[in-house]
Amino acid sequence: MTIAERFKEVKKRVDDAAVRSGRDPEDIKLVAVTKTHPASEINEAIAAGATDIGENRVQEILEKIDDVSPVRWHLIGHLQTNKVRQVIDKVVMIHSVDSLKLAREIDKRAAAAGLKMDVLIEINSAMEETKSGIAAGDLKQLVTDITAECENVRVCGIMCIPPIAADPEDSRPYFKEAAELFEDMKSWQLPPERFAPTELSMGMSGDFEVAVEEGATIVRVGSSIFGPRNYR
Repeated sequence: MTIAERFKEVKKRVDDAAVRSGRDPEDIKLVAVTKTHPASEINEAIAAGATDIGENRVQEILEKIDDVSPVRWHLIGHLQTNKVRQVIDKVVMIHSVDSLKLAREIDKRAAAAGLKMDVLIEINSAMEETKSGIAAGDLKQLVTDITAECENVRVCGIMCIPPIAADPEDSRPYFKEAAELFEDMKSWQLPPERFAPTELSMGMSGDFEVAVEEGATIVRVGSSIFGPRNYR
């Protein structure tokens, strides 16, 4: 199958999962994750209908962006504070905020660029040492601190990555927990210009249909669209 065919197949699977769970397919955004894949392949996906592209590394965005058709870029991987300046005006959302220190740097760089940056707070669902993210129990305090201090940051929800599993159903409990956190978030009384909890980013190639069934508004799919990663 071509990249275009795989993209359309994934989009159909997302739509079907939405319908199965009584949701409107239009409410789920498919972010095509292009880690290690070249601009030419990204453009194939865009021609097939991709509107949002996700990258794990700032450097890959910088290397590819000039050769890629107009599209919305998302930074979905861990972001170091010293890289914020390089990407602040390149992306529409940062999915991986996990500290007040990082949020402060995003706020500083967004102010300098004259923009407001939408961010998600990354939850480390199983508190795996090899992954970034905060404990679910620390979410409210971090969001409260960010919205109190960071005028140029808007917290739009949460992102989670469950442990790698062979069976997509093994991810369901983690997605359920994230969805419950997300629903709880919506009741928090925080400044609306800095807090708009509308996005729940969860689900990747191995489990995105389960994520949609559990309430994801954004799924991040790479290998099911582009094939295996080409590590250089």
